Amino acid sequence: MATDFFTTPSWKKTSLGTSIALFASAPLEQLENQRPVLLMGGIHGDEPEGVRLAEETLAWLKTRPRSSVVPWIVIPCLNMDGYAKRTRVNGRGVDLNRNYPSVDWSPKAEKERYFPGTAPASEPEIQGVVELIKRFDPRLLIHCHSWKPMIVGTGERSKPDSLRLGKSSGYEVVDEIGYPTPGSLSRYGWHDLKIPVICIEEQDQLTDLSGIWPRFQTGMKEIFEDFGSRRDSSVGGLR
Repeated sequence: MATDFFTTPSWKKTSLGTSIALFASAPLEQLENQRPVLLMGGIHGDEPEGVRLAEETLAWLKTRPRSSVVPWIVIPCLNMDGYAKRTRVNGRGVDLNRNYPSVDWSPKAEKERYFPGTAPASEPEIQGVVELIKRFDPRLLIHCHSWKPMIVGTGERSKPDSLRLGKSSGYEVVDEIGYPTPGSLSRYGWHDLKIPVICIEEQDQLTDLSGIWPRFQTGMKEIFEDFGSRRDSSVGGLR
């Protein structure tokens, strides 16, 4: 097993004081100007499938020598308090995927489970992700969810990697999830910052999570082993 990776068990704390772990291919100061791939699970605490996929991807990355994969950062579970309670929202009742400081952030919510917070980036979990995005300018943002099986690729430059995941999983690749998501990572990452975003939607309420990694491993490996895509993403300062 490779050992040249970096971990911080308490990268950030939630509003309830729960630690959030972060893992990376190198100490964070060494990843500046490297445009790492940022992968996150557990944005919604009632979606254990996304946590499992992030954890399994991380387990594979830990076995890989640093030179064999692109720079990476993984947060296996962002919404630690919601995950402990199996609730979509975090410990303060906020839907983290409506709390990003996107131009279209709105205080309105159709249902309580979509409550976007009292202000953009009001939640410490999202404040931490925004800090990472601003500091490292990731090549690609991937967040792992569960609902209806699909791969949502936002931004034209997400398409090659979205298609890899679609081919690997057999899931449909789409441009939009099908309903408005103001304050989401896709709105903030792509529409505001022009960083491509992939939302993986695994089948929800699975009784057996052991099949998730086999379904996605080929696509994930291709993404993290593709040094060519990293070079292409920065040619001419393209964003």
